[in-house]
Amino acid sequence: MPIRWKQYDTGPFWDEFIGRGGRARVHARHVAKYLASLDEAELASRQAAADLAIKEMGITFTVYSEEAGRAIDRTWPFDIIPRMIPHKEWERVEAGLKQRVEALNLFINDLYHEQRIVRDGVFPREVLASSSNFRKQCVGVSPAFGAWAHICGSDLVRDGDGRIYVLEDNLRVPSGVSYMLENRQVTKRVFPELFEHYQPLPVDDYANQLYDTLAALSPRPADFPEVVVLTPGIYNSAYFEHSYLAQQMGCELVEGRDLFVEDDCVYMRTVDGPSRVDVIYRRVDDLFLDPEVFNKESMLGVPGLMRAWKAGNVGLANAPGAGVADDKVVYSYVPDIIRYYLDQDPKIDNVPTYRCMEPAVLKHVLANLQDMVVKPANESGGYGMLVGPASTRRERTEFAKVVRRDPRNYIAQPALKLSTMPTIIGKAIEPRHLDLRPFILSADRQSVTTGGLTRVALRKGSLVVNSSQGGGSKDTWIVPEDGGRR
Repeated sequence: MPIRWKQYDTGPFWDEFIGRGGRARVHARHVAKYLASLDEAELASRQAAADLAIKEMGITFTVYSEEAGRAIDRTWPFDIIPRMIPHKEWERVEAGLKQRVEALNLFINDLYHEQRIVRDGVFPREVLASSSNFRKQCVGVSPAFGAWAHICGSDLVRDGDGRIYVLEDNLRVPSGVSYMLENRQVTKRVFPELFEHYQPLPVDDYANQLYDTLAALSPRPADFPEVVVLTPGIYNSAYFEHSYLAQQMGCELVEGRDLFVEDDCVYMRTVDGPSRVDVIYRRVDDLFLDPEVFNKESMLGVPGLMRAWKAGNVGLANAPGAGVADDKVVYSYVPDIIRYYLDQDPKIDNVPTYRCMEPAVLKHVLANLQDMVVKPANESGGYGMLVGPASTRRERTEFAKVVRRDPRNYIAQPALKLSTMPTIIGKAIEPRHLDLRPFILSADRQSVTTGGLTRVALRKGSLVVNSSQGGGSKDTWIVPEDGGRR
């Protein structure tokens, strides 16, 4: 039986594909018509082909299993119905993301130098003093171009009125871009005929853009500086991405033991002897980067790396200390940060956010936990949070105790009516909630991925899209307003 979009129930949510009355949105109508020409068995067959392709291509992610007591590789969960975003809307989003990251880089640079924003009373001194990601070892350092967060992944959501908001910013070691690239390849394999008639903006130039961003950080003038990707190793949850990006950029994938520092320069051990390294795209957290400066027990980093970076002899992306802005309490101040440094209003709004460190606000949050999503300031992956509408009274009581013990570490946001997209669930098509993580590159110039990684909460009613929590993903298409049929 073919899809009958009039029977597709969007419920009370903004569906990005189908509007009220079962009518496809203008930018999606051609693809909706095409999908409706396929019967149930054909759609199931295409989804099975995508699942097989993902296995053959080795697209995996790693989770830690308490039952098994070890890390387990799982195939990447993928839904074949693409998410589509009109090009004009995306241009506004792209401008807003560039504005946001420009202000955040100015903010980080200021915190490690004059701290004008603190002195002027725009950003509270006590928030900085209690920041778990402020690195005193970075005070006074001036990275090239004033850029600290060279790769930023900002998560976007669309609320029940169709409006796009920034949910959070990821400025330490944001992951997921490799899955964005592979999603496009899988979609082309499963729906080759769609790409004969439609031309979504390409994403496959990301690796070149990333390399150019990294190469711009080289302290030595060279046409082809030595850029390496530093990984914690095969047991890291994002190891697939580390190896994928290194291969796509034509760079060496290294672990800490492959590098050493001599005369404040970084070298790579090779079969031909030491080779000078110019730029390190590090996927290792700050505290494990250099045992001379941070965690002395770390076996993942490189002794002396911070000396080499401070001496200006190697570029590091993202810069150590960039995580000071990767804090959900700091996130709540980003509109003020944009106004302070750029003298502009934000082009994309934050989700309304309550700071639990403020006594009156804490009281309000605790009284309304059933309607709130409460998050710790520095966790990621959907861990340590409370989704109020999906929680039990006992869970809320226990969570309230945790928040009271350390209110600085928590923010709360109203539970949004996240937008949905048609998603294949078994043999049926049902709406599922989703978000979007575009990636913004910053060095001598800025660029934004055309679209990003769409993540989908595959569990019915769930708002948690993280793959570690049962989420999946979709290919993201930026298309003309009419869908772009050729």
